[in-house]
Amino acid sequence: MMDKQRIIDRFISYVTIDTQSDAKSNTTPSTKKQWDLANKLVDELKAIGLQDVSIDENAYIMATLPSNVEHEVPTIGFISHFDTSPDFTGTNVKPQFIHNYDGKDIVLNAEKNIILSPDYFEDLLLYKGQTLITTDGNTLLGADDKAGVCEIVSAMEYLIQHPEIKHGPIRIGFTPDEEIGRGAHKFDVEKFGADWAYTMDGSQIGELEYENFNAAGAKVTVKGKIVHPGYAKGKLINSMYIATEFINSLPRLETPEHTEGYQGFFHLCDITGKVEETVLEYIIRDHDHGHFEARKEVMQKITNEINAQYGNDVITLEIKDQYYNMKEKVEPVMHIVDIAEEAMKQLGIKPLIKAIRGGTDGSQLSYMGLPCPNIFAGGHNFHGRYEYVPVESILKATEVICKIAKLTAQKE
Repeated sequence: MMDKQRIIDRFISYVTIDTQSDAKSNTTPSTKKQWDLANKLVDELKAIGLQDVSIDENAYIMATLPSNVEHEVPTIGFISHFDTSPDFTGTNVKPQFIHNYDGKDIVLNAEKNIILSPDYFEDLLLYKGQTLITTDGNTLLGADDKAGVCEIVSAMEYLIQHPEIKHGPIRIGFTPDEEIGRGAHKFDVEKFGADWAYTMDGSQIGELEYENFNAAGAKVTVKGKIVHPGYAKGKLINSMYIATEFINSLPRLETPEHTEGYQGFFHLCDITGKVEETVLEYIIRDHDHGHFEARKEVMQKITNEINAQYGNDVITLEIKDQYYNMKEKVEPVMHIVDIAEEAMKQLGIKPLIKAIRGGTDGSQLSYMGLPCPNIFAGGHNFHGRYEYVPVESILKATEVICKIAKLTAQKE
């Protein structure tokens, strides 16, 4: 049996360290405070007995659990990120424990009347009778992805303490800045040296994912002309009105709040405007590569039409691809998904194989030569005050890591 309290204590020790990343920073890691947890992790990995523990100048951490079998076994990896989202504060996290959850509303903060309710968050009802770790309503929790970090460290410790569990060589990696899309940017795949890996960064227990969005960012800059409004007839061009034309020209129902499953979207995520200039920031997402390219073409077509209407280049469009669907890189080696699925089944966990409606370090790593499906870490409602994680899910994810290691080492 795994030491439940030790694993809980480890998780709490991680989430109470603020590691929020910052997209506006040009450094790696993007915030100095990420070093606080990174350095703690290095010390801990050495203390539990891992070998080749290293941390580079950008806070990427790697370590090795050597094989304990004589026959040749593929080197597998497990990867998580230790930063938390800039979407919501991670300062002064105060976790709360809800023991034997009864399926009713959870008061996170009585003073501010902040309620975690199954009427709104139906997934809560999956965990009746379990122990939930929640926020106090003032911060995020950080289970994304400190639950994953905790599970990997705890699994390695368990395997070291139980040499009767046979496994091949295992590499682990912890990254900064995943939440701002840079987690894999400076990951040294060659140094890591694994044949394949798994990110422990999913949500609900049982999740197993090897498909994700193709992703791009689009910047739409609209130029206007400002003159005194009292004498503006025929002269003033209001960029905000033209920007509104652009917004309304895109399919209104192809937005995040109207899509699910394999449906892609355009998402207007930021707008700043004055008469003379308005800037729209979009993200473009689609699982299907053909549809993804078509979405970019739609934005260009609208740009061209509006420019033609106004007789000059009032709109400029910049589109930059961000990441691609890792399905293309994982399907040729589907046995790595099969192993994870079998591990869950042997542990009595129903595998939930579905596409990620987002991105993952695993996507970029797969295109860098390290096929990398994603496995549940257990948390829900990431990036906000309603985030929670069942203790039982953390324990099960830890067991899945150990089981994958064992299955990979078994001779055909």
